[in-house]
This record gives sequence, structure tokens and C-alpha cells, in this order.
Amino acid sequence: MSTKNYLTPPEITEATIQTGIKKSKTTIVNMLILGILAGAFIAFAAEGSNMAAFNLFAKAETYGLGKVLAGAVFGTGLMLVLIAGGELFTGNTMILVGVLDKKVSIKAMLKNWFFVYVGNFIGSIFIAYMMNESGLFSSGDSMLGAVTIKIAAYKVGLTFTQGLFLGIMCNWLVCLAVWMAYGAKDMTGKILAIFFPIWLFITSGFEHCVANMYYIPAGILAKNNESLTDVAAVLGVTPEKLNHLNWETFFTGNLIPVTLGNIIGGGIFVGVAYWYVYIRNSKSLDKKIDI
Repeated sequence: MSTKNYLTPPEITEATIQTGIKKSKTTIVNMLILGILAGAFIAFAAEGSNMAAFNLFAKAETYGLGKVLAGAVFGTGLMLVLIAGGELFTGNTMILVGVLDKKVSIKAMLKNWFFVYVGNFIGSIFIAYMMNESGLFSSGDSMLGAVTIKIAAYKVGLTFTQGLFLGIMCNWLVCLAVWMAYGAKDMTGKILAIFFPIWLFITSGFEHCVANMYYIPAGILAKNNESLTDVAAVLGVTPEKLNHLNWETFFTGNLIPVTLGNIIGGGIFVGVAYWYVYIRNSKSLDKKIDI
């Protein structure tokens, strides 16, 4: 009897297909509730990583170290999603594997994506609202709030192409973290599988649509506080950048291109790639042998 506590890549592919089948059969109410929880978990990771590193983000010479520290904290969000329980849109892009294997319908996949996305949005916005109301953005002589505004202003200032490619690279790593966590059979293995790819994606500065459902609304809410915007101005957030930071640019300037990039990065570069290698090609080989 095998005692290995992990799955091989072909076994992970099969496990991903089965997971996608289960996710596609989840009720709408449960999709929304689990989506809200996951959105809140990722938002907690986002605000916590900002709190840990805001003083490093404020200086060019320590910015990279700030990203390293933020990345070390951020992985907690995906750990909560996969271990405590939640439905995260970016990970669910791999339901596409079940569609390719003709075990999940396109309609069922899109229904899951829609309601989980909405749930993620609600959960993330809720944490952004509570952070703003809590007064924590005034931490560090208002530097946390100023950095929150600066991050949000940067994100809505990306071009469509930048958002798309940053989204692709982000969810390529995020879904690899999910993929490897599926392959781990114990808690320690799942935590380690999640930690390093997420650390890498945050350190690299890639774009995650659900995380941005916290980062950008938090900045939009924080910019209503003049004491925070005064400090943000010192950090280089000009009045033009501040005006450009709004709900319209949140969707058009960031969420749309980043979401499309996340679908490509996770669904195609992880899910489709491994399905093609371990499922489609192996079935083709079996047929040839049978003949």
C-alpha cells in the first residue's frame, strides 16, 4: 500500500476535474455565501499585507522589501479559502478542465463564475468598508491610508494591456498554488503548496481581480479623508491621479482587463495545459494501443 502523502500531476488533473464537477453542482445560495467568505479572506490578506509593509512601500529604496514582506503575509488569504472553506473566482477558472473533459457544461461553469465573482466582490467591499470605518487607515501618522490610496491610484492607471498581462501572470501562479494544494494530502503540505507561489505573485507585483476588489475600493473610500490625501500627495499622488481614482475606472481601468487575464492565466496556462498533457494525450495514446 502506498504511503505517499501527495498526488502526482496526472492525479492532480483528475482531482481538479472532480473538484470542478462538485463546484458546478453547488447551489446558488452556497456559491454566494462561500464567495463572500472567500472575498473577505482575500481582503483580510490584502489589508494585513498593507499594514505589515506600508512604511516600506512609502520609500523607493525599500519598496522591494515591502513586497517581499507583503507576500509573506498575503498567502494566509488563500490558505483560509482552501482549508477553512470558500469559493474563489480565480481558482475556479480551472473548472474549465471539467468542461474540456465533458464532465461540466459551459453553462454550469459560467453560472459558478458569475455567482462566486459577485460573492467575492461583496466580501471584499465589506472588509474595505469596515477598514475605512475602523479608523485604521490613520495608522502610522496616516501613512497606511496614504499608501492604500497610492496603490489604488496606480492600479486604475494601468493600460488595458498591462492589466491583462499582469492578470495572466498572477493567476498562473495562484492556480499553481491551488493545483499543488489539491495534490497535498495533509494540512502542512497544503499550506506549503500555497505559501510560496502566492509569496512570489505578490512580490512580483502581479494583478489579482479579487484582491483588487479590496485594494481599489479601499483607496476610493480612503480618498474621502483629507488628512489621508494630504499624506498621499507627499507620496506622489497628484490631484489628477486622485480624480482618476473612482468607481468607473475601478471597473474599466482594472477589473475588466485583470479578470480576463486571470481567466487566461489560470484556466488556460494551468488547467488547459495540464489537461492536454495528462488527460487528452493519455486518452489518445490508450486508443492507439487498443487498436
